[in-house]
Order: sequence, then structure tokens, then C-alpha cells
Amino acid sequence: MTRAPFIPPSPSEEAYSADADQGEVFTKDEPFELFSQWLALAAKSEPNDPNAMALATADKDGLPDVRMVLLKDADPSGLTFYTNTESAKGRQLAENPKAAIVFHWKTIRRQVRFRGTIAQVKPEEADAYFATRARGSKIGAWASAQSRPLEGRFALEKQVAVKAAHFGLGEVPRPPHWTGFRLTPLQIEFWVNRPFRLHDRLQFTRSDASAPWTTRHLYP
Repeated sequence: MTRAPFIPPSPSEEAYSADADQGEVFTKDEPFELFSQWLALAAKSEPNDPNAMALATADKDGLPDVRMVLLKDADPSGLTFYTNTESAKGRQLAENPKAAIVFHWKTIRRQVRFRGTIAQVKPEEADAYFATRARGSKIGAWASAQSRPLEGRFALEKQVAVKAAHFGLGEVPRPPHWTGFRLTPLQIEFWVNRPFRLHDRLQFTRSDASAPWTTRHLYP
């Protein structure tokens, strides 16, 4: 059976060009200031998790992997997220401490891409963030052997019950295998939708974390 290619529906060229141009959007010269501005704008319109980002890693053989995670902090030092270090992404980041991240905000028709190096945050930083998590999430971090085979849902629920009983009403400390990672970008690219697919791309690059940023526009 021959399948016809998927062609997504699209508005007419007239309708598309009438409402797609957003005017000048590259209003900051510093990339993290511009990213913060775009993230704040997305937070006003995205129905769920404007801080959701696709995190791409690669294992020691170079085979890529990607999944959605949540941004928990962003400043000129980098982008921070948290995970189980024994998970697939945790193991891959240990083997190959480089990654790429992309945010796509459909409601504002913009995306931002980051590429750079990865390092774990300091233990006190991870402790401080873990302390802000809901108690159920803290217990879940102890109960879940993330990314490893699960015999069934009951096995996970049993582990949650075991850990909840263990901690009782006391404080739930951060597991030693749970921490944060920070991506320090060497490249950041801002993309905005334009009429007729003549999109705008502004790229910031630097040779290392202490070097100044250079910018250039790219063809769509």
C-alpha cells in the first residue's frame, strides 16, 4: 500500500503574510537578556510549561538522544535543569558532557537554540532547589530508578510507599544520585517566524565561556 506524503494544512499566502510578521524582535544585544524577554512573553500565552525545552545529548558512541525537560534557572552562567544522574541523560552527560537545547513557543512563533558544555551544579545549589520541591516529588526522586526497566506500575507505587514510610513525617533529603546540570552555551540562535518562510535567524557565538559574544544573521 502506497502512502501519500503528509502535507500539513496551511492558510492562504495572503492570510499568512497578513498576520505573521511580528516586526522587530531582536531588541537586546545580550543573548540572555533577549532570551529572558522572549521567555516572559511566551509565559503569557503558552498554555503549559513555557519553560519546557528539548534536551539533546549523545552517548559515548555519538548516538544522539533527545527528551523534554524543564528549565529551572537561566542567567549568563547558563541554563539549569535537574535529573537523576543514573538516568539515560545523566549517564550520557557523564560520558559526553556536551548538549543542545531548543525552546519552541508555538503561540508566539519563536524558538531559541543553545549548544554548549555541561557541568553539574554545586551540591548546595542542588540542595536549595530540592528543598523547594513538593514532598511527593522528593519521595519520587528516591523511589524511581529512572530510565531502567520497570516490571509494572505496582513496583513503582510500592517503592513510593516504602520510601514514604522510611521518611515518615521527617525531612526528605536530596538523594545522592539527584542533582542539577548547567549548560554553558557557546552558541545561541534566536529564530522568529516571518511571512513566506523568510524567517529571521540571529546567532550569537563565542569561543569559550569567558570570551565576548559575536553575532551574525543567518539565511532562513
